[in-house]
Amino acid sequence: MLAESWGKTGRWSSRSYSVGAVSSFLSTFVTFPIYKTIFRQQIHAFSIQEAIQQLRREGMRRFYRGLFPPLLSKTLQGTLLFGTHDSLLLLLASNPSEPCTLGERWTAGFLSGSVEALVLNPFERVQNVLQDGRKDVRFPNTRSILREFNSYGLKERLVVGYYRGLSPVLLRNSLGSALYFSFKDPLRDGLAARGLPSWLPALVSGSVNGTVTCLALYPLSVLIANMQSQVVGRDFLSLRQSVWSVWESHGRKLTLLYRGGSLLVLRSCLTWGLTTAIHDFLKDNTGQKSWME
Repeated sequence: MLAESWGKTGRWSSRSYSVGAVSSFLSTFVTFPIYKTIFRQQIHAFSIQEAIQQLRREGMRRFYRGLFPPLLSKTLQGTLLFGTHDSLLLLLASNPSEPCTLGERWTAGFLSGSVEALVLNPFERVQNVLQDGRKDVRFPNTRSILREFNSYGLKERLVVGYYRGLSPVLLRNSLGSALYFSFKDPLRDGLAARGLPSWLPALVSGSVNGTVTCLALYPLSVLIANMQSQVVGRDFLSLRQSVWSVWESHGRKLTLLYRGGSLLVLRSCLTWGLTTAIHDFLKDNTGQKSWME
C-alpha cells in the first residue's frame, strides 16, 4: 500500500533515485556506439553505411569522443526520471489503497519529464556540439565549449548557450516520459500474467514502449540535434529557421527525416529494454515494492 511504502522512513523514495541512476548508467554505456551513429545520420542525413564510414575515417581514438556528457546526463536522467516520477506519484495519488490511475501516471510522467529537461538541457547541448565532426577544430573538447558559452552575457549564456533548443526538448521529454510511465507497468503486468520468465516482461515492456515513444517523437530529436549543434555564427538559426532548415536538408521528405530510424529502433529496444529490466530487477531485490501497480 502507498501509506505503507511511505511509512518506512521514506526509504523507497531514495531507492527510486539510486535504482534509476544505476540502470541508466549501464544501458547508456552499452548503447553509446549506436547513439553516435544515429547522431551523424541526424546531422548529415547519411545512410547507416555513410555514417559508419565517417566514424571509421575519424578513427577509434575519436570514437568515444562525446561519451562523458551522455553518460553523466543519462545517469542523472534516470535518477531524476524514476525518482521524481515516484515522488510526484505519491503526491498525486488520490487513493493510497488503490493502484494509480492512467491519468495519475500520465501527469507524474509529464511533470518528471519536464524537470528532467530543465536540468539536463545543458548536458545535451554540450554533447551535440562535441559529436558534430565539423566542429572538432574549433571545439576540441568540453572545456573549449564551456569557455565559449561562459564568454557570453548572462542572458545569452542561457538562451544561446546552455539552454539552446529548450522548447523542443521540453516538449519531447515531457511527452515521452508521460507515454513511457503510462503504459510501462500495464504492458509488463499483462505479459507477466502469461507465465513468462520473471525477467522477460520488463525487458519486452521497456523495449516496445520505449521504441514506439521514440519513433513518435523522432522528428523532434532531429530538430534538437541540429539546433544544439549550432554555435553563434553563420550557422546559428532561430527555432522557425531551424525547422525549415531541417526540412529542406532532408529533401522535404518524411522518409529522409526518419533516416536513422532503423538504428533508433535497435537503440531504443536495447536502451529502454535494459533500463526497464535492470530498474525492475534492482527495485525488486532491494526491497522496494512497486506500490504504484
